[in-house]
Amino acid sequence: MARVTVPIVALDFPTEARAMEIVEQLGDSCNFYKVGSELFTAAGPGVIKRLRERDCEVFIDLKLHDIPNTVASAMRVLAGLDVRLATVHAAGGRAMLEAAVKAAGRKCGVFAVTVLTSLDATGIAEITGVKTSTPADTVMRLAALASSCGTRGVVCSGQEAAMIRGQFGATFEMIVPGIRLQGDDAGDQSRVVTPEAATAAGADYIVVGRSVTAASDPLAAMQSIREGLTATR
Repeated sequence: MARVTVPIVALDFPTEARAMEIVEQLGDSCNFYKVGSELFTAAGPGVIKRLRERDCEVFIDLKLHDIPNTVASAMRVLAGLDVRLATVHAAGGRAMLEAAVKAAGRKCGVFAVTVLTSLDATGIAEITGVKTSTPADTVMRLAALASSCGTRGVVCSGQEAAMIRGQFGATFEMIVPGIRLQGDDAGDQSRVVTPEAATAAGADYIVVGRSVTAASDPLAAMQSIREGLTATR
């Protein structure tokens, strides 16, 4: 059976009202939303409750990165909010990743963020001090760590997705952000792909933000993405 890539719309807004306006506009065309740092800081757990009341699935993208005990405590709270997916930074290390997975339990899938899609080779070199390391090298190293710690999968760019699928197989899942429609401005992202390219590379989920939420007709943009994903199967 062909892999089905699930689109997640990023509610990257400073208010709950604006976020729910987009949810209303998209209606039945989308039932999976990302709540990130901006919206969660502004609205708190209440916005997750409103989404769940609408039978929408929630990807909480806070990219937790702290000592293992702190991350485990936060993950237990997030899992208690009935979110489907949650993120931690793979760079937090083995003990932190294992603590997050254990705290999340079976209902909430933990995904390890490898390398932010806003980073290129220069940005990675500034962080790691290793000038010869490419984004793909770093992603694969962190994906191996995450896999060995029992995470459900990783967050990576579409440019590394095929390599991860080839090395870790079908059961290790991928969330691919940095999605842009053909002709869209890349904005603050360095490693972007189209929905179709991400699907062809093996993405389980794609996170779509401004290509839908900033479109003149968000519903039409969402429907176009769904049609493209269906055609790629």
